Amino acid sequence: MTLLYFAWVRQKIGRSEEIVELPKDVATVGALVAWLAARGAGYAEAFADPKRLRAAVNQDHVGFDAAVSANDEVAFFPPVTGG
Repeated sequence: MTLLYFAWVRQKIGRSEEIVELPKDVATVGALVAWLAARGAGYAEAFADPKRLRAAVNQDHVGFDAAVSANDEVAFFPPVTGG
């Protein structure tokens, strides 16, 4: 799975993207957020309040109940990104 991080999410984690092996028990965006939050301090800070995040799976905006699979691209970003 390819993970993309934008804005302050990227700053807290310290990278803009990474490739991870999706754990077998992670089937939704929400479960992915919980798994990521347990990966270390920067992740815990970035994913501490899921209400402050938005997600996209394969470039489609989705809710945290959306399914994810090993070949997906999942992006996390704040509700408002400037530009």
